[in-house]
Amino acid sequence: MSDRIAFVGVGRMGSNMARRLKECGFNVTAVYDSHAPLAESVAKELGCAAPTTLAGVTAVSDVIITVVTDDKSMHRIFATKGDSLLVGAAGRVFINCATISPRTHVEVEKLAKKAKASSLEACMASSITQARQGTLYLMIGGNEGVFNRVKPVLEKLSASMRFVG
Repeated sequence: MSDRIAFVGVGRMGSNMARRLKECGFNVTAVYDSHAPLAESVAKELGCAAPTTLAGVTAVSDVIITVVTDDKSMHRIFATKGDSLLVGAAGRVFINCATISPRTHVEVEKLAKKAKASSLEACMASSITQARQGTLYLMIGGNEGVFNRVKPVLEKLSASMRFVG
């Protein structure tokens, strides 16, 4: 898969997922975090960009994996006005591994569709060690065609994965 992959949220889980994909030969092009020094450090380690805007992340990525901590953070990165991952999002795939409510996942899916992008919900049931080793348990919701497109990425992050539609 030659898709350009970015991560938004590079705390303990997101950074280790990014490291895993980089080590597996994927093209990790950008990392972003609300704490810019963290993103800069991870970017330096991975040899990728650390855009200062969310729109900048979208511009250099085909697949964007979000690993943020709550609904408020998710609404901020998918804002309908100002800086947002939705700017220039047509054709992009968002894989949302964030710890958020089902309602917010549905809202993000609708926003992505409106922006002519795709979105998958990828709930994780594991921790930091599994993120680093690529042995997460993932439950994936969304369109099956989109799932199949990014399945090679998800397989390198998980030891067990279930597509639930």
